[in-house]
Amino acid sequence: MRNVTVIARRELSSYFNSPIAYIVLVAFLLVAGWMFFGPFFLIGRAEMRSFFAPSLFSPSMLLVILLPALTMRLVAEERKAKTIELLTTTPVTDTEVILGKFAGAFGLVLAGFAATLVYVVTVRLLGPLDLGTVFAGYLGLTLFAGALLAVGLLASTLTDNQIIAFIIGLLVGGALYFIYWLQFLMPAFLAPLIEFVSVSSHLDNLARGVVDTRDVVYYLTLGGGSLFLATLSLSRQHA
Repeated sequence: MRNVTVIARRELSSYFNSPIAYIVLVAFLLVAGWMFFGPFFLIGRAEMRSFFAPSLFSPSMLLVILLPALTMRLVAEERKAKTIELLTTTPVTDTEVILGKFAGAFGLVLAGFAATLVYVVTVRLLGPLDLGTVFAGYLGLTLFAGALLAVGLLASTLTDNQIIAFIIGLLVGGALYFIYWLQFLMPAFLAPLIEFVSVSSHLDNLARGVVDTRDVVYYLTLGGGSLFLATLSLSRQHA
């Protein structure tokens, strides 16, 4: 656990020692706030479901783009600079490397989510707000982000080119996100399968305030499975 913490701190520091963290956080806050408050004043109700619910114009869709940008360099950059060999030959396991890098990126995402609490305060001042639904929404958004971060990290282990890693992470994350709306164009018997596979359908349940263990298990399985595959991918590179 100590090695994971050290690697996570190093990755988190690398974000804040460069413009990356500040650009990502400011961009997310501004664009997500614009996406949320635009429709909010048209609805005329003190609720935050539109902030958490998946749509073609929502903060979660923005994360589909931003998260691969955060993870694309995590392993690909070290592979290109030949520093990954130094890291994996020290008394650190491949699992610790992957978990540490994931934790560092996840820490930055959580910092961004914490900053959006100002939206909660603003809505609460405008009217009665169901805090239980808000909690479920943040839980869903956190699990959603964690799963796609893991997918992006897996993509970063597959290549030494950051752009390719970004494209792979974006395509996979985008497919899992947008397939939710394709179910209406496909045969009815495929709808349950598409709904299960889609990250959006599970996020939509949590955005409505319904904390279902099936949705939680889905995200944990997707994220955990991606991290496991990322560990295997990393270990094969220096086997």
